[in-house]
Amino acid sequence: MPPDFSRNALHCVLVCLYPDYDDTTDCTRGGLRLARLRTVTLSSETTDLPALAPRYAATAWTDADDATVAVIRGLAMDAVQRVGNGHPGTAMSLAPAAHLLFSRYLRHDPTDPQWPGRDRFVLSCGHSSLTLYIQLFLSGYGLELSDLEQFRTWGAKTPGHPEHGHTVGVETTTGPLGQGLSTAVGMAMAARFERGLFDPQAPWATSTFDHRVWVIASDGDLEEGISGEASSIAGTQRLANLTVIWDDNHISIEGDTRVAFTEDVVGRYEAYGWVVHEVGLTPTGDVDVEGLMAALDAAANESERPTFIAMHSIIAWPAPHAQNTAKAHGSALGAAEVTATKSILGLDPDKDFQVPASVLDYTRGFQDAHRAIRNDWDARYLLWRNKHPERAALLDRLTSGELPDGLDQALPTFDTGDSISTRAASGKAINALASLLPELWGGSADLAGSNDTTITGGLSFLPAGSGAVDSSPYGRILHFGVREHAMGAILNGINIGGLTRAFGGTFLVFSDYMRGSVRLAALMNIPSTYVWSHDSIGLGEDGPTHQPVEHLWSLRLIPQFSVLRPADARETAAAWLAILRQSGAVGLILSRQGLPVLHGTENTDADTLAKGAYVLEDVESGSPDVILIGTGSEVAIAVTAREELAKVGINARVVSAPCLDWFDNQTQDYRDYVLPPHITARVSIEAGATLGWHRYVGSQGRTIGLDHYGASAASEILYQEFGITVDAMVTAARDCVGR
Repeated sequence: MPPDFSRNALHCVLVCLYPDYDDTTDCTRGGLRLARLRTVTLSSETTDLPALAPRYAATAWTDADDATVAVIRGLAMDAVQRVGNGHPGTAMSLAPAAHLLFSRYLRHDPTDPQWPGRDRFVLSCGHSSLTLYIQLFLSGYGLELSDLEQFRTWGAKTPGHPEHGHTVGVETTTGPLGQGLSTAVGMAMAARFERGLFDPQAPWATSTFDHRVWVIASDGDLEEGISGEASSIAGTQRLANLTVIWDDNHISIEGDTRVAFTEDVVGRYEAYGWVVHEVGLTPTGDVDVEGLMAALDAAANESERPTFIAMHSIIAWPAPHAQNTAKAHGSALGAAEVTATKSILGLDPDKDFQVPASVLDYTRGFQDAHRAIRNDWDARYLLWRNKHPERAALLDRLTSGELPDGLDQALPTFDTGDSISTRAASGKAINALASLLPELWGGSADLAGSNDTTITGGLSFLPAGSGAVDSSPYGRILHFGVREHAMGAILNGINIGGLTRAFGGTFLVFSDYMRGSVRLAALMNIPSTYVWSHDSIGLGEDGPTHQPVEHLWSLRLIPQFSVLRPADARETAAAWLAILRQSGAVGLILSRQGLPVLHGTENTDADTLAKGAYVLEDVESGSPDVILIGTGSEVAIAVTAREELAKVGINARVVSAPCLDWFDNQTQDYRDYVLPPHITARVSIEAGATLGWHRYVGSQGRTIGLDHYGASAASEILYQEFGITVDAMVTAARDCVGR
């Protein structure tokens, strides 16, 4: 609906909200599908709305549910057996929990997988991907039985682990254990922040922007340190919209988890500040469905804290010989075991991929209940748009991925010759942009002052009643504590939704702690922005433990990940706008030490930065004798080296290459313009490993860098001692041209 839609023209109200209206008129508003609506006129003052329609009533478990679970377990066995590899056991034991969630608790619309009002489901134990794929098939998301038959094969919609953007209904890529749970924490935080943007005054459970995040996690997920980091943050944030179901089966690849994992997990989550429920087994050994439903009921109505459900299960239940074994975790059960298990389940042992029509009708039949919930939401959404046209306009902009006009004019300006670190310039750019971008928020892993990642006046993102000063449940400043890895995954969870842009900072050397999350951001091609300062030996006296050497090229090796290292304050400001204009994951690499604002960057803008490399200083006429290439703090060295070379009659071009990844994506003509193939005399300079620079300088070129660890001393001393100097660059250039 256009934001100027007249209040008096709002006519659509749901029967479930206003039962005295009974006819059925289909209409569409604001790009949303509305069903069973009636034409009425509402006052613009309509505010007295009941709570959101509850999730589907948790009706009693029936024989139809037993039959469905049996089919799920059969499909899990058959899919792995056909391809010869996979993880059947967990998918079998999780069948009752997954069926309960998708049929009765998860608020979703299989006909509209991107419906903004949907709950999010995250299968953190991604190796059990069949748990999710089978539910997507049974619920009607578009997966067919043939897709399950093609499990883990070339071109299938059902890869070995769930992949965001590959399979409809997969909210996030999972597989590396702990990542899913941690990403889900970010999703829950994003839900609260977005509520603050669009509907902050609405009472709990009445806003169309209220939704829940449901997670199924494994023993392995909880063993990974990242899950502890993220769960601690979730408790601190009191994310009542987050529920984690722990599949407590005590089995991992090496067998009984007691060989490595004996902690009191329930006590641990109680200590984190979560509400904890325990669900046992039935006398037969299956999941206690009634107990699980009671726990899920409580979670669906929780309004104060996140919920942790410790659900006991037996892996591969009810396989007579494979249950409760390590083999069932990651191997096909074998034909004989599959046959025996099907007999126990009441399935035909001689048939594969059995899905009786009655089961499919039963699971697809839940769509009617889900549709009523969707209809309730649709009507409320229209009422919200009518009451809040400015907020609706913001939502429309964010949904479209557009940026407001005037961002380039809002960027800070800097004077040539001034000295300012790029981390400080980044902080100024963040604050300038934040004034026009309410969707921009972020913080640091306890290094905000060092990273310059604080939005001035933005208030800390903390729950009501936290007791912290200058805080708000909808604040823009994120505090991750000393938890770099969780920060990376949480940022992914926030940014995967696409409405807001969150960033997080730490020192570049600690990007090692974030590697798994960074790689997944790149794999999913989501716009997570990692602000990494203290980028080289330039940080000085903290010494080699804090001085990144190999990190730049290590990060550049990650496909679909952009490493951006600006040369000065102007490049840094332009870099932020370039980052916001693109949709992929970025590492912004910033200096601790002050850097001169270069004459050559006076006209450098976001479009220039987006090309990845450009001619910063050039010869007045003709072709250069040598090309000097630098990034970050070393570009200034190249500029000075050019001046020194001119004194001995050598004409040099200086190329600033803030992002080699972006440069590599330019046309061949542009790359040849910046680095003419016929000019083979080239020198690169970067205060880090030289590996990779040979691609740009060629066999005739030279590289200046640091292929060893740093030392504890003032930065200017380190640059001199390690030969990252003007003199070194001049010598290398003269050597290249033979003069």
